[in-house]
Amino acid sequence: MWSTGHGNSALPHFMAARAAAANVPHPGECGYYTKEMFWQDFPQFTKYLPLQDEDGETEVISLVPEPMLEVFMVQANDSVLPSRWGSMWRYAVGLYIAHFASLYLKTYSLGSDSVAQAAGRADQVGAVKSAAMGDTSISYDNSAVAAGTEKWGAWNATQYGSQLVTMARMVGMGGMFVI
Repeated sequence: MWSTGHGNSALPHFMAARAAAANVPHPGECGYYTKEMFWQDFPQFTKYLPLQDEDGETEVISLVPEPMLEVFMVQANDSVLPSRWGSMWRYAVGLYIAHFASLYLKTYSLGSDSVAQAAGRADQVGAVKSAAMGDTSISYDNSAVAAGTEKWGAWNATQYGSQLVTMARMVGMGGMFVI
């Protein structure tokens, strides 16, 4: 109601336009990406075993432990919304999962002999800067890793994350209008 007591019939249309322009997702909106879609789109995270039946079908084994894959899928479906990404959504959500799966697998082990060994798996390693043979010395250039994390965090730690960031720049945030 306006202060004069008269209603404004355009108000609902304005409020709907404002919500769309503010880039606010619909309540409860999420994606619907599945592990089967991920395995199809990113087969490098699977291992195929032939089954011993007459159909000659194969069994898909996830190289990422399925509870962790589920965590990454839920995060991706909550974060990469179809309404914002449009036709790029399926590839973007797959990149999101592949990025986190890759980071997870970089540190994966069935077990460690010590705390130091377990923690050592998480070390950031840059490009080899110099190497020597006598008394074995290797130094790394971590400046690219450090520079890459200034704006986009760990997204630059994998090719999948870098691709997703590039796509996110294209999608952008869109216009905003807030009263």
